[in-house]
Order: sequence, then C-alpha cells, then structure tokens
Amino acid sequence: MIVSYLVNLSLLLGAVVSYGIMWPLIRQLKGEWYPASLDESSMKSLNGYKVFLAVALILGDGLYFFVKIMVITISNGIIGYIIFAVISIIAVPIIFPQLKWYYVVVSYVLAPFLAFCNAYGAGLTDINMAYNYGKVALFVLAAISGKENGVVAALVGGGLVKSVIYVACILMQDFKTAQLTFTSPRAMLFNQVIGTAIGCVVAPCTFILFYKAFDVGNPYGDFKAPHALIFRNMAIIGVEGFSALPLYCLRLCYGFFAFAIAVNLVRDFLPRKIGQWAPLPLVMAVPFVIGASFAIDMCVGTLIVFVWRKRDTSKAEFMIPAVASGLICGEGLWTLPASVLALAKIKPPICMNFVSS
Repeated sequence: MIVSYLVNLSLLLGAVVSYGIMWPLIRQLKGEWYPASLDESSMKSLNGYKVFLAVALILGDGLYFFVKIMVITISNGIIGYIIFAVISIIAVPIIFPQLKWYYVVVSYVLAPFLAFCNAYGAGLTDINMAYNYGKVALFVLAAISGKENGVVAALVGGGLVKSVIYVACILMQDFKTAQLTFTSPRAMLFNQVIGTAIGCVVAPCTFILFYKAFDVGNPYGDFKAPHALIFRNMAIIGVEGFSALPLYCLRLCYGFFAFAIAVNLVRDFLPRKIGQWAPLPLVMAVPFVIGASFAIDMCVGTLIVFVWRKRDTSKAEFMIPAVASGLICGEGLWTLPASVLALAKIKPPICMNFVSS
C-alpha cells in the first residue's frame, strides 16, 4: 500500500516469470538438467536456479546504478570505513583462524559495491536483500579459499559482508525517516550507536527465545531457516566450482544479468512515456527467492489503493500510510504472543492445507 504501482507490478511480473513459467518448466526437466534423486531445496537442484537467477537480476540492476551514481559523484565516509576495516582485518582472523586476513580484505572490498546495490533496492521495495548479496561474497570467498578451509572461511566472510550490507541499508532507511520527520542527523546517528549496543544484548536473547519456542531449522515447520541451508550449500558449491551448478544455470544467469542491464538502458535512453513502463529487475528478483505469494499480497494492497484513490483521492492520500502501518504493526506484534503460545506447546485448533488434485 505504501510502495508504487510499478514496484508491485514488477513483483507480480517476477512471480509470473518464476513460479508461473520457469520453475514448472525446469521441474519438468528433472532428471535431465539436474538429478531426479536430489531434493528441490538442494543448490544442485531447482533451488540452485532460484537463487542464482535472482542474484543475477539483482547484480545486473544494482551494479548498473552503482556505476551510474559513481560517474556522477564520489563516495564519502571512506576514512572511517578504512579504520574499522583494519580493526576487523586484525580481529576476525583471531576469532576464526580459517578466515585469513587477506580474505577479510576481499570482504571489505566487496561490501561497498553490494551495500549500494542493496540500499538502492530497499529504497524501491522497502525489502532488505542483504542475505542475497551476502551469498555473492560467500561464493567468491569459497572459490578463492580452496577445499581445506573454504566452507568455514566462506560462511564467516559472507556473514561479515552480509552484516555490513544489512547495517548500511538500515542506516539509510533511518536517515530517510529522519529527513521526513525533520530529525537531526547527528541525533539519529547517536541513537543508532545506543541501539546497536542494546541490540548486542537483545538480539541473542531473542534468538534463544525463538530457538526454544519454535522448531527452528525444520524444513517442514514454520521457521525453516532456509538461508542457513542455502548459505552452507553455496559455500560447498563455491569450493567445488561452477561445475557443481545445475545444467545451464550459469547460462541462464548470464541471460538474466543482461536482461537487467538492457531494461535499465531502456528506462534511461528511451522517451519517458515508454521508459516509465520498464519493469524493475531487482524487484522482479524478490519472488524468485521468497515465493510468489508475497507478490500477490503486495498487488492486493496496490488494488486497494487504486480503488481508494478513485473513490476519494484526498482522504486516501492521508489515510493510506496509517492503514499500512497498522497492518505492519499488527502482524509484527503478534510474533510475541505466538512465541509464548509455542513455548506453552499450545497448537492452533484449526489447520488448513492445500494439496494438488
């Protein structure tokens, strides 16, 4: 309800292309393009196509805009970044000996590029895709680390890059909120430091609560923790090389990467009346990984907004942010009582499931 029509329609297009066309077609080629004996959650199976094609779209779109912005302006804040990078280069290998200091250097070289791509995407969709960008760094580190310590080094390095990307995105979102509310940037940054310190205590406690209350990691449960499996499998594939990917996966990645570049060129160089209808490749990539149902939710919100604006434009513009915020807060607040009920082993009285005919 908050984001634009183009973003939601791009999500729907991505859902149709992935779950409506590509995945059913690739699934029919089971046994030819990938071993039929493998579970679809394996990175050497259907899931490999899902993750890598999404990453190709994301990188093509994000890197295009990164180069575009870098041509116009010079990045700031570089001295502080170098200081903290040096601290990490010294400290992280002490904690994880498998991750050599030069791998940490590679991580901090990759992080600014990927952080920009992620912040750009979050600005469009309000979705933080740091986990997917972390996979790029993980794969690179796994490829250069070798088989001996490659998996552990890649997981730690990928997690390091993911953390940088995630925090950078959250910081940009908070600066945007500060701008909209006329808040002092200095006060906002100071409170960020306080919040980070509190988070060092609260976040582990929250994780322990979830870990004890829910069956975290169960592939058939509510909290599947799919990224843990994906990250581990990507580290293994990175160590083994591109030959471990499913058949034609790399070629499809090239195609989607080129598609992302081409769509952005269309938007920038064709007349506005044509370019404004070009879909957003980064947004299209989101349903590839998290599923098509999310796109349906977003488009239902868009439909409500469209009808509301047709009926009463002035009231809609005033009330839509409040309604959307209520929906977000309501779902978020339910997490706590859900955790309490799960700890008490109380199950829902009704369970609905949809099965194929």
